[in-house]
Order: sequence, then C-alpha cells, then structure tokens
Amino acid sequence: MSNAPAKKPAGRKTKRNPRTLGSEKTARLYAALAEDRPAPATELDYHNPYTLVVAVALSAQATDVGVNKATKKLFAVADNPEKMLALGEEGVAEHIRTIGLWRNKAKNVIALSQMLVDAFDGEVPQTRDELTQLPGVGRKTANVVMNEAFGHPTIAVDTHIFRVSNRTGLAPGKTPDDVEAQLERVTPDEFKKGAHHWLILHGRYTCTARKPKCWDCVIADICKFRDKTPDPAKKTSSLDPKGPQLAEK
Repeated sequence: MSNAPAKKPAGRKTKRNPRTLGSEKTARLYAALAEDRPAPATELDYHNPYTLVVAVALSAQATDVGVNKATKKLFAVADNPEKMLALGEEGVAEHIRTIGLWRNKAKNVIALSQMLVDAFDGEVPQTRDELTQLPGVGRKTANVVMNEAFGHPTIAVDTHIFRVSNRTGLAPGKTPDDVEAQLERVTPDEFKKGAHHWLILHGRYTCTARKPKCWDCVIADICKFRDKTPDPAKKTSSLDPKGPQLAEK
C-alpha cells in the first residue's frame, strides 16, 4: 500500500461569495466612481499631517462642516503640537465647543500633541501601529491619515463606506473590520489609493441612508440593492391624466 499523501482534485476553484459583485463588476464600479470624481479628497480642512490628525480625531460623531468651522480659528493659532500645547486644554476647548464630545476631544488633542512631542519629535508617524498609540486615534483615523497625508492605499471604514459596501454588494460584512478586510481583498490595486474617498463621498451624497438617490447613481446598474429609490421627478400625480384617476363623487 502506498504511503503517498492523497492528491487534491485538480482544477478546483474557491467559490465566490454570491453576495459580492465579482472582479469584473467590482472593477467597473470603481471605474465609474473614478470617472464621476476624478480627484477625490477629504472634505476636512487641514494644513499639514498634524492638523489632519486633529481634524479627523475631532470628526468622530460630528460633521466635516462642523469640524471645519471650529478648526478654522483653532488652526490659525495652533498648527503644530507645540503651539497646541501652549494653547492648553481650556484654550482648545473654547475653540471646539460646538463639536460633540468637545471636553473629551480637547483632552485627547492635548494628550496626542504631548505624545507627538515626547515620542516622535513633534512629527506625525506614518505607520498604523504608531498612529494608534496616540490618544483619540483609532484604526479608522489612522487609515485616513495614512491615505490622505502620506499616500498609503488604506481604506477607513466609516458609516458611509460600511453602508455602500453592504448595500452594493461590493464588500459585505457585519462589522467595519470585516468590511475593511473585504475591501482590501477585492479592490484592484489601481483603485486602492482613491477607494476610501470615492466610497465615502458616494455614501455621503448619493447612496444616502434613508433615501438613496438611485436615479442619479453612476453605479446603479452594478449595485445589488433591490429596493432602489425611484426618481421623484417621474412620479405621476393623481390628477395626471396618465396616472390614477380620482374617484367620482
């Protein structure tokens, strides 16, 4: 009797998850988003990697518009860790009172500024492991900074990207980490640098949570979302001769 290990059946391929789009449609989806927004970028205002870290940390549970209003004056007086430390926690707090969780965020801004001075010579590190050591900086913030400030092909999964990835079938997952892992796997290399911005902007302005603008969506023909929203401009009125007729009295 031979002791040789049994051979695996030749030609067997791993089955694709039927919930996903597949490589051809995924490439088409990104190509359409890229054509729609050729130069995607964050909508947070910042001057350098340090102010980007602060702005992204402040944006948790807040809108980019609200953060930009608060940081306009803050960054005018404190655009590096040393100046922020000189401003102090109360000084930071005065500038960001209009942002949710402003007290805790002011503490984090001072704490992360202190760590940057003490551990990184005042410079923002470029690796995820180092960035997530900073107070108030989680994986999502680190991914945004790495992508926007340093050009790394990272994808930060926020509520918009989570929704778009699941709704379209691009990268379905139960948690943001699941979706991030799927996006890293299915996104073609040529689209990885812009993927974060394309998906977040698409979710923010087109694939919105309650009423997605399916009639104005450049990837509607690819998207697997079944309950697509009809164009409100094409709804017929009860008085329209081609629409439902009013009951006779």
